[in-house]
Amino acid sequence: MSLLLLVLFACASAPAPAPAPAPAPPSPSAPLTDPALGATSPQGPTIPLSIGHRVFQVEVADTEAERARGLMYRDGLSPDHGMVFVYPDERERGFWMKNTRIPLAIAFVDAQGQIVHIAEMLPYDERTTPSQKPAMYAVEMSSGWFTQQGVSTGDRIQGLPQASRE
Repeated sequence: MSLLLLVLFACASAPAPAPAPAPAPPSPSAPLTDPALGATSPQGPTIPLSIGHRVFQVEVADTEAERARGLMYRDGLSPDHGMVFVYPDERERGFWMKNTRIPLAIAFVDAQGQIVHIAEMLPYDERTTPSQKPAMYAVEMSSGWFTQQGVSTGDRIQGLPQASRE
């Protein structure tokens, strides 16, 4: 009986295991567990767009959630691939690079497909890049892409999707 009491006392007085520490939020250099994060290839369906004879592929961000996420956490873009942000109306827009690891070029585009402003954006820059004129679309590509392709303000983009419903 004393052996049983000794075993019971030992079990009752054993310290409880320490709780596991809470996981740290991902940092820009930390490995990410979401398969969509850190990717270089498109994460969703793409559509072709063209500017003159130049054809390129873009993922479509036409919901509030898709536009808010944009190209955050990506490690790069495949050549001639980017993202088009589609809005329900034409008005002045602003973009920033929070949680965006790669330098990007952005073309703001009006409802008729005409590029109204092109800008370069730096990784993690939380300053707003304004469209400077009303735009219904924004097209993000790798930094320098528009310049390398000879694309400038006033050029037209063909194949843009219809206005977003949200």
